Amino acid sequence: MNWLTKAIKFGEKIKKVLKKRPSKEDIENSDWTSCCKGPVLKKELEDNLWVCGSCGKHHRISCRQRFDILFGKNAYEILETPIPAEDPLNWVDTKSYKDRLKTARKKTNQNCAVMIARGKVDGIEITAGAINFDFIGGSVGAAEGEAIIYGVQHAIDNQTPYVFFPCGGGQRMFESPIALANMTRTTLAINELKKNNLPYLVCFTDPTAGGITASFAMLGDIHFAEPGCLIAFAGKRVIQATVKEELSADFQTSEFVEKHGFVDRVIQRKDIKKEISTLLSILLKRETELNSEKLNDSSDNIEPLTKAAS
Repeated sequence: MNWLTKAIKFGEKIKKVLKKRPSKEDIENSDWTSCCKGPVLKKELEDNLWVCGSCGKHHRISCRQRFDILFGKNAYEILETPIPAEDPLNWVDTKSYKDRLKTARKKTNQNCAVMIARGKVDGIEITAGAINFDFIGGSVGAAEGEAIIYGVQHAIDNQTPYVFFPCGGGQRMFESPIALANMTRTTLAINELKKNNLPYLVCFTDPTAGGITASFAMLGDIHFAEPGCLIAFAGKRVIQATVKEELSADFQTSEFVEKHGFVDRVIQRKDIKKEISTLLSILLKRETELNSEKLNDSSDNIEPLTKAAS
């Protein structure tokens, strides 16, 4: 082997090293992520509530990060929600559903995509729920449905408002009809919340779509959303192919949806806590007044009955 052959082989080795791309795990475990201007330090994003200081993009965050922003770090309690039987359909495609669940749990440190917590916002006791997109795309199955309903029941039992941060592509295909049934179950649960005159606030996060949008996410007393998040049922390409029309670039964004009356307000992440506090202060005062009126009406009805009895 002459010097030229050695030099060529050495050059090929260098090319392989330079061309080698980091894996998803390498990127996730590094101190960097990417945004509009390329690499950005995760610490910088975290200090700004995971919002890019240059373009204003609201990056996806976990349930615990969401609760840290809402209640304050370690100022809340995570509630243990029931976990039903796993993989009732024994689903297998390129990978078994049980293996997917194991991977998602290891990645997110959650038992299911939904997490429920209780804490206080400016002295107001709140039951809150959130969905983690990193857990199988935030899709809703039996466990997630149980968690949402558990949150509703906790709010009713403790007479607290319910605040939810939906995120995900819809119902989980690996559970098929069981997942679809949870659209009805969660809807009925929210109706029970309203029968008890408890406020239900929904803050849309990116992305909220499919069966999530078509059930519990659209039943709030007040809806608000983070800037730029996707809010939809069917995808943009599906709608475009159906109506045979070119849709605007901002179609299905929170700003577009607000303009068409689908949500009440678009709010920056840093202002969400203050907004929730203000809204609940108004709503809870109103509920107190309504309950007082009901009591007065009852006493007015009792008085003539008492006179008649005497």
